[in-house]
Amino acid sequence: MARVSTYLNFNRQTESAFDFYRTVFGGEFIGGLHRMGEVPAAPGQPAMAEADKALVMHVELATLGDHVLMGTDAPESMGFTLRQGNNVHINLQPDTRADTDRLFAALSAGGSVQMPLQEMFWGDYFGSLTDRFGICWMFNCSAKA
Repeated sequence: MARVSTYLNFNRQTESAFDFYRTVFGGEFIGGLHRMGEVPAAPGQPAMAEADKALVMHVELATLGDHVLMGTDAPESMGFTLRQGNNVHINLQPDTRADTDRLFAALSAGGSVQMPLQEMFWGDYFGSLTDRFGICWMFNCSAKA
């Protein structure tokens, strides 16, 4: 089922932030809390620092209605530079890859692609971009090719 969620990036504060949001909205984390240490090592990349392995790779929490708040740690040690504007993404989860491709192409026109749409280790079709107005978008499609 298609849905839209809000994705928040933090500098080493995701777990604290989401523990707080859980006290506000109630419930449990959808699918649990995933750590950076679960990410497979990429060929040619340096080993992840031990301190970074405990950081949050992904967490989800239902808020109101069908809205889901998602988050991740985005530390400088892993190449991220958080600034006003890139700390929040609109995450689209279309039902089909065709819709994902169409929306990605339309929103990236005049903008910049951070990660082209591709198969990811968690099994979904994923990509990210910043549109021509500076809004950050993420795409995560679970439909298989």
